[in-house]
Amino acid sequence: MQYNPLGKTDLRVSRLCLGCMTFGEPDRGNHAWTLPEESSRPIIKRALEGGINFFDTANSYSDGSSEEIVGRALRDFARREDVVVATKVFHRVGDLPEGLSRAQILRSINDSLRRLGMDYVDILQIHRWDYNTPIEETLEALNDVVKAGKARYIGASSMHASQFAQALELQKQHCWAQFVSMQDHYNLIYREEEREMLPLCYQEGVAVIPWSPLARGRLTRPWGETTARLVSDEVGKNLYKESDENDAQIAERLTGVSEELGATRAQVALAWLLSKPGIAAPIIGTSREEQLDELLNAVDISLKP
Repeated sequence: MQYNPLGKTDLRVSRLCLGCMTFGEPDRGNHAWTLPEESSRPIIKRALEGGINFFDTANSYSDGSSEEIVGRALRDFARREDVVVATKVFHRVGDLPEGLSRAQILRSINDSLRRLGMDYVDILQIHRWDYNTPIEETLEALNDVVKAGKARYIGASSMHASQFAQALELQKQHCWAQFVSMQDHYNLIYREEEREMLPLCYQEGVAVIPWSPLARGRLTRPWGETTARLVSDEVGKNLYKESDENDAQIAERLTGVSEELGATRAQVALAWLLSKPGIAAPIIGTSREEQLDELLNAVDISLKP
């Protein structure tokens, strides 16, 4: 495994981040395909054995049970100081409403720490932009979370570049804790972020940790081949419904390159992301140890320009 600094922070993270949305009790939340604890723990352990030290979850994943499962596994399999744990706030959890008000942020971080069984998280990320709360209120609350020692750093996710630029400028003006990472949607078939968000992050020294680097599985198999999860994935259908013809051409080229290199489609798709400036660690998701082993090998693939 390779490691590098996360943006301007003192955190050194593996080039791959394990996304933990897959881990959660199926009867909690709205994802029946998640893995219960007994199936999740071997994958988390294998990730650690493979050199991954960066784990991303969220308060809302499986109604909080993802944080519980990840927290217990990391306590059993790793030392706290050896792992980087990121979680998120915004979406509804139990009776906690959706949003980024001061009250919601302060309650959410306390709930997340309790579920994780930790005194702090390394990164607290805002999961979405809250159009109903003044951004100044959100940013000041996040600053107070950092000052209280409950999060070492803060990050952002899934917003317009103009919104992110506004937030960064306000943080500078008020001397508040700065966003150190951007978790955005970026992969071989969705490259909109290259227009504005990636240049902004590169300019500001913000680490990019892309979600859905394999386009929700579309870049791992022959184009048009389906799975039960793909059929039920309404989010994925909405993300890619407008570009199927162009996407198929990209997938065909991906297949050709992977055959030339003797690698899998998933490995080449990840290697492409890892070759981009400013990309700290794509967030990978997996439900089987053999899938994880395949993805771990992506860091050793070099692509020619």
